[in-house]
Amino acid sequence: MSTKVAIIGSGNIGTDLMIKIKRLSKHLEVVALVGIDPGSDGLARARRLGVAAVDTGVEGLTALDGFDEIEIVFDATSAKAHRANAEVLGPRGKRLVDLTPAAIGPYVVPAVNLESLVDADAPNVNMVTCGGQATIPIVAAISSVAPVPYGEIVASIASKSAGPGTRANIDEFTETTSAAIERVGGAARGKAIIVLNPAEPPLIMRDTVLCLVDAADLDHETFAAQVTAAVEAMVKKVAEYVPGYRLKQAVQVRPLDPDESVDTLLPEAASRPSHQVSVFLEVEGAAHYLPAYAGNLDIMTSAALRVGEEIAAAGTGDTR
Repeated sequence: MSTKVAIIGSGNIGTDLMIKIKRLSKHLEVVALVGIDPGSDGLARARRLGVAAVDTGVEGLTALDGFDEIEIVFDATSAKAHRANAEVLGPRGKRLVDLTPAAIGPYVVPAVNLESLVDADAPNVNMVTCGGQATIPIVAAISSVAPVPYGEIVASIASKSAGPGTRANIDEFTETTSAAIERVGGAARGKAIIVLNPAEPPLIMRDTVLCLVDAADLDHETFAAQVTAAVEAMVKKVAEYVPGYRLKQAVQVRPLDPDESVDTLLPEAASRPSHQVSVFLEVEGAAHYLPAYAGNLDIMTSAALRVGEEIAAAGTGDTR
């Protein structure tokens, strides 16, 4: 039997997630899409798909017939709105999957830590950000080989794929992503930058990961081979649920010169890094609702779908 879910947010992310669940999900049944604009394209599509279209926000969702049967609610609004929505839905026993940078609950990046959070039965999990979903798996792969005193990511997305919610949450994006680079990715210090690229035609999402690594106990060739293998394996793991996720070029591993200054990037307690690892990624969207260049939105909805599937499967005892 399918697990019934609702989605709050009838913009690009919420609408794309609704379509993904309808097309791809084995365990989830989306019964409601919630927004505040009666004329939104997302709510119109929901009606055509036979999904309840609620245009009165979270209050309308709680008044919906069958609300008690909904087990999981995906929130694709904004960080501020999610805090208010969580106050309403949490006490009503709904499990929340937060696609905003609000970070009320623990961070989840499916390729890295999904199983531990599902096993812990966390009532509210946070999907970090699009840049975090694309890059944190790579930081985690590198830190599985050797300590990472510093990890920096740059996410470049098409300006056309950045809606009002994304633009309103730029500060939260950098703060949440930086924190998750540390807590999930394993870096001692994390930094995140987002670039809204106005190029026409719009460019596919590109992500750069730069890590300073303490691999002094490994010779260069051994470390380069191990870190490359770890990164390539992680890319394949993410691509299982985000088919357009790929390496743009070979992993670059460079020994640091002993005199090279990196002190301004490192926390005081960090060990002296021996190598710099650079990884260049591209994320092409599946174009279920949004154009293929909007890989930043596609990776969020694909990752959220994966989380919802695992929560539902765990509840039914299905090991998939």
